[in-house]
Amino acid sequence: MTFSKSDENIDSIVEILKSGGVAVVPTDTVYGFSGIVDLTGNLAFNTDDKIRKIKGRDEKKPLIQLISKPEEVYLFTDKKIPENIIKFWPGPLTVIVPVKDGSPLGEKCPTVAFRCPGDEWLRTVIERCGAPLYSTSVNRSGSPVLETFDEIKAEFEEEADVIVDDGDKKGSLPSTLILLEEDGFKILRQGAVKI
Repeated sequence: MTFSKSDENIDSIVEILKSGGVAVVPTDTVYGFSGIVDLTGNLAFNTDDKIRKIKGRDEKKPLIQLISKPEEVYLFTDKKIPENIIKFWPGPLTVIVPVKDGSPLGEKCPTVAFRCPGDEWLRTVIERCGAPLYSTSVNRSGSPVLETFDEIKAEFEEEADVIVDDGDKKGSLPSTLILLEEDGFKILRQGAVKI
């Protein structure tokens, strides 16, 4: 199933995500596979596992989690993100932080990579889902990222529950990825944001 990226399609896309579906959505960088993060432990959707299966990705490799507002990161971490870093949110910057004790997000990994995307439409989708969304680039593991809607549709239409059409994303850089450390941060991937 495909939808165009428009406000009138948000409710339908949110319904698919909230029922445990996997969506291909445009971000401010590249297209991404997304699925709702189960904050309750009761949904048993395992959308992260579904996404890994579609991509052929190692089950131990974590996925980014998208949030709708910069301040939402503090629902999941006690680590203060420096102003010179968080000022890039919303935008193409992913920050790896330690997870709060007792958080359901810490069950699989003690750290989580968060991003507040610059795309307002996507932030609205995330907000209406009421939980973060997993995200990873649209490609088979080890293969180049797919940049055009037609390539994505041809490759993944049978596996994704919905694909959102926002045209082509040729030449787009991925988000910059940083790891917060005790005394600063380390750049793990230089991307769209220059730090």
